Amino acid sequence: MIYNRRFFLKAASAAAAGTLVWPLASCSQSGNQSDGSADSLGTAGSRGSMTTIPDFGIQLYSARDIIGKDPRGVLKQLADMGYKKVESYQGDQGVFWGMSPKEFKGYLDELRMTAVSTHADTTKDLEKLADEAAEAGLTYVLQPYIGAQPSLDEWKKRAEEFNQRGEVCKKAGVKFGYHNHDYSFRAVDGQVPQELLLESTDPGLVVYELDILWIEAAGVDAETHFKKYAGRYDLCHIKDLVREPEPHSTDLGQGQINYAKVLRTAADNGVKHFIVEQEHYPESVLKSLANDADYMKQLVLQG
Repeated sequence: MIYNRRFFLKAASAAAAGTLVWPLASCSQSGNQSDGSADSLGTAGSRGSMTTIPDFGIQLYSARDIIGKDPRGVLKQLADMGYKKVESYQGDQGVFWGMSPKEFKGYLDELRMTAVSTHADTTKDLEKLADEAAEAGLTYVLQPYIGAQPSLDEWKKRAEEFNQRGEVCKKAGVKFGYHNHDYSFRAVDGQVPQELLLESTDPGLVVYELDILWIEAAGVDAETHFKKYAGRYDLCHIKDLVREPEPHSTDLGQGQINYAKVLRTAADNGVKHFIVEQEHYPESVLKSLANDADYMKQLVLQG
């Protein structure tokens, strides 16, 4: 079964009854690998002096149309483009694309890439998933979608469930987290559900990955949110926004998000892992992902 958002909505329901201007600069590509959890950000190794993001990653859902036919070959192409980190997802060959957890880690080691995280349905078999994620060297297991909840009480139940899943993951040596869409930033009874989740979950058990396109698509300023919840977001998704005819992604640098500023703020407020994701392609999957990698290599943070 191919990963899609309707799949996660169904699973969760069952379980829960201006234009960017970016300057060119030489980006030093470090050969050193992150361990997935250490702060390996920027050319100077600290958020305060960070000017570039040499170890940016890729969410493999971005290559969903091609990766299933040749997982190793696609991963090699992504490594050659300059992606240093990998966030997987639960495709029809599983999180590790037909490989065992150790084989997956070993192959990425050969490519000088680091497996950081995966998106997966965490409503079932979480113990097994968390154990395998730890074996593969991942740091995070992330729930990518739960769907809009009908009331604040239901959102509170999701927060309780997140804490419980965090306990399971912690026992396995990985971290549980949640990836947002626009619906969790749309107010319910005067309260923003994403803020309820952040304020109702234990920071020691639950981390968050901010999808910057989706918070902006909901009309909420990403920089303001990062500052308000400093330290709660370990990861972020980087994809550029086109609003018409409906919000969708495009090649980085071709949309409306000023990533030079937004990622500066993200880094200053605790984000450790910067993951490119793209869902729509002006030309082709590989052309867009190569364009995105080139953009990230030359991006100079401002602010």
